[in-house]
Amino acid sequence: MWEALSSLTRAEIWQYASIPFISGLVGWSTNVLALRMTFYPLEFWGIKPFLGWQGIVPAKVGVMAGKAVDLLTPNLISVEDRFDQIEPERVAEELEPALNRLSIQIIDEVMAEEVPSLWEAAPYNVKQRVYQRVSEDLPEIVEDVMQEVKNHITELLDLRGMVVEELERDPDLLNQIFLQVGEAEFAFIKRSGLYFGFLFGIVQMFLFFTANKVLGVNPDVAGWTLPVAGLFVGWATNLLALRMIFEPLRPRQIGPWRVQGLFLRRQLEVADRYSRMVSSRILTAPKIFNTLIAGAASDRLGGMIESHIRRAVDQTAGASKTLIQVAQGARAVVRIKKEISRRFVDALPYYIKHMFDYAEEALDVENTLRNRMQGLPAIDFVGFLRPVFQEDEWKLILTGAVLGFLAGVMQMIYVFGIAP
Repeated sequence: MWEALSSLTRAEIWQYASIPFISGLVGWSTNVLALRMTFYPLEFWGIKPFLGWQGIVPAKVGVMAGKAVDLLTPNLISVEDRFDQIEPERVAEELEPALNRLSIQIIDEVMAEEVPSLWEAAPYNVKQRVYQRVSEDLPEIVEDVMQEVKNHITELLDLRGMVVEELERDPDLLNQIFLQVGEAEFAFIKRSGLYFGFLFGIVQMFLFFTANKVLGVNPDVAGWTLPVAGLFVGWATNLLALRMIFEPLRPRQIGPWRVQGLFLRRQLEVADRYSRMVSSRILTAPKIFNTLIAGAASDRLGGMIESHIRRAVDQTAGASKTLIQVAQGARAVVRIKKEISRRFVDALPYYIKHMFDYAEEALDVENTLRNRMQGLPAIDFVGFLRPVFQEDEWKLILTGAVLGFLAGVMQMIYVFGIAP
């Protein structure tokens, strides 16, 4: 061994010394590339179906979104629990000024269209009594509707479907959630490729030196230790980094060191980031209530609202209802009730925004998510990042291995001048 070392020329020393550095570079670059391939490109790039690539997360956005939501909804957020915090009286209070203006506008428009001569001839004080009665009834209508929504919220709002649809519509949003939640872990994966690659490179250098100089193996044969070791480096750096992120689940004392998966040690910080991201980009009051109004159960909600409004119209019409029937017939009354109800329902998506500030405060999604996520058991908590790597993880590890092998071949040719 010492004789072989002492016989090395300066050029050979530099050649062997370059092995750990090249190995470190290979480890770092394969890990960086593996992460890039996890999230990008958002759309398939290449010639379908065999030649090309699409990021693993965007390619399986439906599956990934489903996994993310399945962790979110049962463990952290209950739609019944959140809507239970909304007070119908406060909703009525928030909406009352805007709905008062809307009701006057709708009544004037519908009456002018359906019974123009009768409405035009109606005395000012009669119209004012109608407006006043509507103004008095509106808060009760809003409270009744909101209470009915709360009582049937699981039938009216498919929270899982809403979130999955939102993430499928915007794959980069799912990317950003994972990238923000696992920012420190992804940075570690990149660095670890450099560190582990360098350490494995020392072993690689020793093996090649031993085979080539100590054992006297033919250089054309000994040179293949470089690609083989490169394959191992590309495979092992990815695998080791992933294991260190998620394992062990619980802290272990190894000598003077307290060891735990890197992601698990950041549970409080991750909970804060995740709750802010989800509450500001996905589970917002506008998106929740717009889904209620325009989603799959919108017809049922519209029916609820119409039934309350028609009942209120009956109560408000009073003597004018009889007058309309005499002048225009019973069908006119039915048309007026139906048209007023329809216009209220149609205008709701615009006017409902007046209660969003209160709804955000009452739903309190961010604090609820943060507090519950911070208290999750380790086995549940890792699930918020683990799906990124579970889907087609083997492709990332295989890619690292192939790139490491190719780097070893290049090293064999261009550093040591050995033809494969």
